[in-house]
Amino acid sequence: MTDKDNFESEKLIREFYADQIYVEGKANLTAETYDFSIKAFLEYLSVQNIPIKQCTVKDIFAFLVKRREDKCSELTIAKDLSSLRALGSFLKRKGLWEENFALEIDRPKIQKKIPRVLSVDEIDRFLEAIDVSKPLGIRDRCLYELIYSCGLRISEASELLIQNVHFDEGIIIVHGKEDKERIVPFGENARVWLLKWINEARPEILKNKSVNQVFVNVRGTKLSRKGIWKNFQTYEELSGVSAKVHTLRHSFATHLLQGGADLRIVQEMLGHSDLSTTTIYTHVENEELKTYHAGYFPGHQKNDEKKDLDIGDPEEKS
Repeated sequence: MTDKDNFESEKLIREFYADQIYVEGKANLTAETYDFSIKAFLEYLSVQNIPIKQCTVKDIFAFLVKRREDKCSELTIAKDLSSLRALGSFLKRKGLWEENFALEIDRPKIQKKIPRVLSVDEIDRFLEAIDVSKPLGIRDRCLYELIYSCGLRISEASELLIQNVHFDEGIIIVHGKEDKERIVPFGENARVWLLKWINEARPEILKNKSVNQVFVNVRGTKLSRKGIWKNFQTYEELSGVSAKVHTLRHSFATHLLQGGADLRIVQEMLGHSDLSTTTIYTHVENEELKTYHAGYFPGHQKNDEKKDLDIGDPEEKS
């Protein structure tokens, strides 16, 4: 790729990003996701020596096939296609494409995977692995306690504002996807660590600085999503609990349902726009029940296996 090609690609990426934010009204996270996919697409076109103006449906399809060959998941490829459709709309408006070629490619069918969930004991073991003798340890105990207690996404924890923590009511106001606002209550453990962090440890780090976000890094600036993720990996190793930050959110939802919470209440607390997204956690419960049943009633498991061989009366199985 020549310097001129580099310049043109970077210019196009900047213009596209600005268009998604200021014209299409997309959230920053959505625009960043699109940005990542578009960079990969433009790099592919450069290697193939295909100018963006001469790109066809065949080229877009070949790029997606290449992504699959590179072991990208169906979800990643679906995101790539969404990004390319947004790019196609942008290029059509600019007169660089006659039509949005990306619309001619069907979205891949994504199989919903049952999310991994931690037990309460595993949650406790993970949290107790955090050294709270120092300010940053108090921050991290508070952070991951709150993510679990409120079912937060990483970005929501990173962007949580001091003004949106209400101790008297025991709630936080969360800005989720597409800047949708929701109110989420927090538990007593989260309250204890929030007070300890905000009133004691946080001022030690900030000194005389003023930062709007609740969680800050050692330099006294907003704690980034990457920072939250990297710190989590450290405690994952110390505790011996294998998980991801998002697993805390999955665990929050599942434990609520196991405690008898209504599915729509859980939907509201998670900030899901569609109830069908929340129902995945009912499958988690079913899988856990099967595991417990197999563990406590091994004899029944054997009998069930025998029954599977006998077709019997279909009315009895309904």
